[in-house]
Amino acid sequence: MNNHAAGTGQNGQNDWNRRDFIKSASSFGALMALMGGIPLQAADSTNAAPGGATSYSTVGAPLNIGVIGCGVWGREILNTLARLPNAPAVAVCDTYQAFLNRGKEAAPKAQAYKDYKELLAQKDVQGVVVATPTPKHREIVEAALKAGKHVYCEAPFATTVEDTQAIAKAAKAAVKLNFQSGLQGRSDPQRHFLLTFIRSGSMGRNVMARSQWHKKESWRRTSPNPEREKELNWRLRKSESLGLIGEIGIHQLDLMSWFINDRPTAVTGFGGILNWNDGRDVADTIQSLFQFPGSVNFSYDCTLASSFDADYDMIYGTDATIMMRGNKAWMFKEPDSPLLGWEVYARKDQFYQETGIALVANATKLVALQKTNEEVAPYTDTPLHFALEAFVKNSNVVATGVEDFVSNFGDTTDGLRDYLAGLSKSRKPAAGYQEGFEATMAVIKANEAITKGQKIEFGKDWFQI
Repeated sequence: MNNHAAGTGQNGQNDWNRRDFIKSASSFGALMALMGGIPLQAADSTNAAPGGATSYSTVGAPLNIGVIGCGVWGREILNTLARLPNAPAVAVCDTYQAFLNRGKEAAPKAQAYKDYKELLAQKDVQGVVVATPTPKHREIVEAALKAGKHVYCEAPFATTVEDTQAIAKAAKAAVKLNFQSGLQGRSDPQRHFLLTFIRSGSMGRNVMARSQWHKKESWRRTSPNPEREKELNWRLRKSESLGLIGEIGIHQLDLMSWFINDRPTAVTGFGGILNWNDGRDVADTIQSLFQFPGSVNFSYDCTLASSFDADYDMIYGTDATIMMRGNKAWMFKEPDSPLLGWEVYARKDQFYQETGIALVANATKLVALQKTNEEVAPYTDTPLHFALEAFVKNSNVVATGVEDFVSNFGDTTDGLRDYLAGLSKSRKPAAGYQEGFEATMAVIKANEAITKGQKIEFGKDWFQI
């Protein structure tokens, strides 16, 4: 149940005692370490889920949230927040009245605004989700951080290097606030589960990776108002959009960079308008090739002209290959690969001429033994659910940490950043400003390569804030 009034006092602040929220975790241990030199040995704040995965269902202190941007994705965010027990949407904002009305339908108890500055002035708003068109992110994010709000900013950060750097610098400087990038895969328990296999060496040496996203749709929005229709279709104009690689591919590129554990060094790209020749100047079909250190290449293609084979991600190793589709994944072993042991008990699925070993985050060996021929259900919540859940939890961890530090050491930033970093065990996994910055910089250059049909070498200083 989503009770917007629950947990708020007369001043609009949560009555929940934030110190009680994490005092059994690493906040208290870190504070004692700073004060008395006691080794930092944080209690494990997570519970083991089936299969050894991390439990992602812990409910903590509430966080009052304002959502800025009530378009299709903004309403998906609002609907997801409504399913979280501790994330009341207390304010919504959109400049377009029809979208604002739909936002109110998704969050009927929220205050409605057409000006984001009025939303930021609402005292009980503790965190904001920025879900506006990409070119509008910078102004809103900077204002939200200045207003003392925790910020969840959708990816990509911006369409220009200057705006991307500005957002990252503002987030880095806001030490007392939690900033999260909308790279949802970083919060997905299934992806964290797969990270173990990919980085453990069980695949042998990584040799290449590829991802694709295929969906036949125009990307065009319609409106009886010509001016409004132009606003709605900002993604179809080069002057305002990073195109398919920026608005869609950024998530798959970030996933591969995370798995490979490195940044791209170069990108080559191509693209064109092959189906939707309706006046747009953004390609409806693209191909790109990213080079990573160690001679690993990542190829990516995205199209709005065909739905065949949908979307998936692959990492190829000398001993095995992993395929990810949605919230499911499979490992395909080479005939000469060593026996790992556990795969004897795992469920096998046939793909054409290949046999895939199911990799399921919440499947135990016992379940596999008992249900050899049955499918074990993967996590059913969406990556967005886990990302917003992390935003709520981590914002509270940061707020509590700041309170602890200030009450003991004064209102100074000296040492605060290190102190908050020591609370990492209390946080849920999520992409921060650094990850969002690097992913955005990469797709800005990738879009440039696609637009110009050329290769671009990445400068090492491009990823420094």
